[in-house]
Amino acid sequence: MTKPNPTIYEVAEAARVSITTVSRVLNDPQKVSAKTRQAVLSAIDEIGFVPRAEARARAIKDNRRIGVIAPFITAPSFVQRLRGIATALMNTNYELVIYTVDSSDRLHGYLAKLPLTHSLDGLVIISLPFGEVEANRLVEHGVETVLIEYPQTMFSTVEIDDITGGRMAAHYLIQKGHRRIAFMGDTDLPEYAIHPVNQRLAGFRMALEEAGLPLSPEQVILTPYSQEQARRAAHELLNLAEPPTAIFSSTDLQAFGILKAARETGLKIPGDLAIIGFDDLDMAEYIGLTTVRQHLDDSGRIAVELLLSRLANPAHPVQHVQLPLSIIERETA
Repeated sequence: MTKPNPTIYEVAEAARVSITTVSRVLNDPQKVSAKTRQAVLSAIDEIGFVPRAEARARAIKDNRRIGVIAPFITAPSFVQRLRGIATALMNTNYELVIYTVDSSDRLHGYLAKLPLTHSLDGLVIISLPFGEVEANRLVEHGVETVLIEYPQTMFSTVEIDDITGGRMAAHYLIQKGHRRIAFMGDTDLPEYAIHPVNQRLAGFRMALEEAGLPLSPEQVILTPYSQEQARRAAHELLNLAEPPTAIFSSTDLQAFGILKAARETGLKIPGDLAIIGFDDLDMAEYIGLTTVRQHLDDSGRIAVELLLSRLANPAHPVQHVQLPLSIIERETA
């Protein structure tokens, strides 16, 4: 039975840890093992402990904040998503708070702590997977949440179909007459993030096989997510005995590196080599990159709209929005 105003000492006793460990779970959870963290959180739930930060937040009537948990916040695609989020909140009374993720422990720490503090009115989580226990914690503590790029039936989501995107790129290049087509994707995505490159490659591979053009191992290059690494990897493809006449890059950023390598090799674009990217970053238009467009700014804006609709009416049903993809034809393919 929940006691009135339980203390941190009671949490420590119930979890059989020190009060210092309880404090770390609440304030620096990534420094605590997952097993200990779960024991403390279970004790908090069982006795109904309210951290002081939560009590203060409840006392501040005008506390209106939307949190965003995201990895890679300096990556161009994430900058555009965040821009959409910030734009959607611009004329509201909500403050935007960004929580950056650089490890699994930090992600799990945020998902453990933020529901308890009640310092947020709502939460947007971008491109990060998490489990049922953490999802239930968000729901039980009343944190309205919307997910971008991660399917979860309990929350509203904004997604794209990455497999379809890969198929679209393949069909486009096949229709242009290409038969030796290569793929480049990124490999350095950490375990705490989603991996859309796998689905884009799967869709691309399926479409080529259906056309009788199976991908050989040497036609698939996976390299860290940077223009320079992509440039070097592209030279490997272009130095093959039978180099590709077209390359599909699963990200625009890597496509920029491929384009540089092609120019260094003296190839004409798209006559000697066609290049198609994925994302339609702002820079893609200036460079003239043909790409599969996903609506990055719109994904952030729509996520906020879904969140605000639930905040205004918690009875509003969760919604799963799938944004369309399209080929933007420019000078490179």
